[in-house]
Amino acid sequence: MTVAGTSSTVGSLFRARATIQPAAPAIDYDGRIVSYGELSDRVNRASAMLTAHGLKRGDRVALLSRNRPEYLELELAAGQLGVITACLNWRLSKRELTYCIELVSPKLLIAEAELVAPLDGALTVRDMVTLGAEYEQALKAQTAASAPISAEPEDGLVILYTSGTTGLPKGAVISHRAMMARALVFSSELKIGQDESFVAWAPLFHMASTDHALATLLRGGTVVVVDGFQVAPLLSAAARYRIGWFVLIPGMVEALAEGFRANPVAVKGIRACGAMADLVPPQAIADITQLLQAPYINSFGSTETGLPPASTNLIAIGDIPPRLSKQQSSFCEVKLVDPDDNEVAPGEPGELAMRGPTLFSGYWQADETNARDFRGGWFHMGDVFRRNADGTLDFVDRAKYMIKSGGENVYPAEIERVLMTDTRVTEAAVVRTKDAKWGEVPVAFIARRDDSLTDVELKTLCRGDLAGYKCPRQFHFIAFEDFPRSTSGKVQRHELEARLAQMTSAATSAAAAKQEIP
Repeated sequence: MTVAGTSSTVGSLFRARATIQPAAPAIDYDGRIVSYGELSDRVNRASAMLTAHGLKRGDRVALLSRNRPEYLELELAAGQLGVITACLNWRLSKRELTYCIELVSPKLLIAEAELVAPLDGALTVRDMVTLGAEYEQALKAQTAASAPISAEPEDGLVILYTSGTTGLPKGAVISHRAMMARALVFSSELKIGQDESFVAWAPLFHMASTDHALATLLRGGTVVVVDGFQVAPLLSAAARYRIGWFVLIPGMVEALAEGFRANPVAVKGIRACGAMADLVPPQAIADITQLLQAPYINSFGSTETGLPPASTNLIAIGDIPPRLSKQQSSFCEVKLVDPDDNEVAPGEPGELAMRGPTLFSGYWQADETNARDFRGGWFHMGDVFRRNADGTLDFVDRAKYMIKSGGENVYPAEIERVLMTDTRVTEAAVVRTKDAKWGEVPVAFIARRDDSLTDVELKTLCRGDLAGYKCPRQFHFIAFEDFPRSTSGKVQRHELEARLAQMTSAATSAAAAKQEIP
């Protein structure tokens, strides 16, 4: 039996780190330095503020904010109490965001006024604190004295939202145990040292920033908080700090390279850069590694798993990789299985199943999904790989059709449901296509009742109900009978994807031929 408060948690480990090095810089936000001691005081005040609002172990606080220091202090403060922080994606539409909030039934919403204003009248949360003057006043009213930590290792620390195959977002619960293990894996896999920093520019509602920002604070480094992808602040951070992992995602690699060439800086030292190499042009990988003088992470992980299961491999500086085989991460177990969950032979494709300490605790209020995805004691990721003779893993395809656009997961079913709300649409199917900037983007095939329906109207429909990155970049109108279907009547996306590739190739050839005509 575990006695409450006797096991390490993210909150207790941060408190220990702040005691060891109170004067060291914990956060750098737009040149304003917050020391570990100062951050610890604010975390204690924030914990007292949450308690004053009636939150206790097991409750949820919803956080709707862009990147700012308060984001991290609230995650740490809630973590001391065993309260779970639901990290809301402010890029979602009103419908999507309202669903995510109501899913977790938070006792308190802490938000930026600008982000919460569009939700007026749609929320059932009665208690709210606005970041800024109101939040600061609430902290000043509380004591900075340390209170007992009531969280336990298996308590939820944060809920990070990830799209579901049915289109509705799912709330992945990341425990203290999982977050502490992820922090250790960062150091083990990427050899990140105690004095190396992290630039949190990706949204803190995303695992790339929350996981490694918290890991950095437990380790003793500095988190440079940047509000979104901004070339100048990113390059400035690279010149001022030794950085462990310099996160770059598809769509941003080329932009950072261009910015670097326009305004070169003397990089202080980067241990590794990048992410999701499969979605980045090989030449772009070679270019950015040369400019930053850092290898590129050939990663494969997820919100649910953290950096594992296959993110050990690094692409050397200047290399144009001929293949992107993945190496299995340490501290996790991996097996590839067929549809009946039997392990497949080496060289045969199989769905990747994983278990290990970095794994999340399941999706919030999704018992049926959890029973399916965790069957047999393994988490089934829905991604198909082959195991090579040398032990590496090659990505084959997604068992559950998903579009990966600029680091965000986009599932077609969600977009299709929105398109089908127009009564003139008789069929809608969304597929992926390669994109030089974002890796992949969605494209929609539509069957319509009459020609009165236009792509302009469909674009407007999507923009009103979906995040921008989920909106199809193209709309192709075809006859209902021209949709390829299986014997059960389901639309076969891969055939539409192949048809789209042929259409794109034909259009490119026609354009080239036109240019050749004198």
